[in-house]
Amino acid sequence: MKKSFTLLVAALAVSFSAFAAVPKLIKKVPPEFPAEASRKSISSGSVTAKISIEADGKVSHVEIVEAAPKRVFDRAVTDALMDWRYEASGEKQSAEVKLVFKNED
Repeated sequence: MKKSFTLLVAALAVSFSAFAAVPKLIKKVPPEFPAEASRKSISSGSVTAKISIEADGKVSHVEIVEAAPKRVFDRAVTDALMDWRYEASGEKQSAEVKLVFKNED
């Protein structure tokens, strides 16, 4: 049985070159709530990740910067963020995002 949960996504800090426009997110894939978290009775958490965005808008790398609890949501966040797409900008960029998990069951 799939548990429902709320996922809040907030852009914490975005680092771009001085003249680059903030890339527009065109495809957002929500992460799945990990079964391991449910088994361990973990109902909430957050992960801050730094993402590398290629010139064509694809995410090429995800680095977990901070997670609470540690290593519970990391894989779900990494898998989801690798499927996010941004509008092509013609240059590589990076951004930092925070994903917040809350299981409502």
